[in-house]
Amino acid sequence: MKLDVPVIGIVRGVDAAFFQGIMDTSFASGLQAIEITMNTENALEIVSLHRPSLPAGKLLGMGTIRTLAEAKKAVEAGAMFLVTPNTDTAVIEYAVSNSVPVISGALTPTEVFTAWSAGADMVKVFPCRPFGPEYIRELRGPYDHIPLVAVGGVDLDNIREYFAAGARAVGASTSLFGRKALRDHDLEEIARNVGKFIALCPDLTK
Repeated sequence: MKLDVPVIGIVRGVDAAFFQGIMDTSFASGLQAIEITMNTENALEIVSLHRPSLPAGKLLGMGTIRTLAEAKKAVEAGAMFLVTPNTDTAVIEYAVSNSVPVISGALTPTEVFTAWSAGADMVKVFPCRPFGPEYIRELRGPYDHIPLVAVGGVDLDNIREYFAAGARAVGASTSLFGRKALRDHDLEEIARNVGKFIALCPDLTK
């Protein structure tokens, strides 16, 4: 399975019943991939429940995979891809050996190269907020062959800057779905917010 989408929606800390609405609404609004974080209550059960009935072409993965043990649980639950906040070669190698795409977290140039060399499909530069799009541009100097995913602080005001700087994709949570919309369980507002976000992304099929 190829993981090549412009935006990954990060869902954290929502209840199982509301997740269904977020997923259906976001997919209908153009989002292609959703990551539910491991530290969300009942995350494994949520993935196991929804994985079999995903719409064609949509992806459901698990993020905040901090250890090899968590990676194994996520894969067993049916996660279609893994996302880590840190660089852990054991997690990367496990995912590769099980043919599960993995986006490894990294920040420094050494971590970016280590993650890629271990077999990561993409490298998540996290957190981006303190450094901004220019940091992605600098990393792309020596690592123009590595697909970078910008995560942390990406929003409607700067998303185009991140893509212009060379990010292959971005990950977003409250800036994508809307903090108030998540709090109020407002699916109509979530649909509008996701649509606005997707409209600013490049078409990777071109």
